[in-house]
Amino acid sequence: MDWFLPLNSITITLNFGLGLLVFLLVAAIVGAVAEFVMHWHIPGGIIGAIFAGLVGIWIMTNIIIISGVGDIYVENIPIVRAFIGAIIMIILFRLFTVGRWRRRRRTS
Repeated sequence: MDWFLPLNSITITLNFGLGLLVFLLVAAIVGAVAEFVMHWHIPGGIIGAIFAGLVGIWIMTNIIIISGVGDIYVENIPIVRAFIGAIIMIILFRLFTVGRWRRRRRTS
């Protein structure tokens, strides 16, 4: 019976899978709400919203660290800071792409 995985490793694998799904769900919600609030959209639909949410979470937890802000945590993900980071991501995307989109429009 050596070939069976111990119970602890199965639990860790299941927790990692559930944690990843919760992380992606929170990123999707935060990205979609940030797009709605800003009235600017990132291309790609829900995938773009998830990307904005993931980068927003990363920006506000690793690059711009704000302490002293009362935050709501879901699975150790700070929701308010993730929302602020997603808004920053959308603004940066808009700043870098607005000139390219204006040049592409046809005038008839």
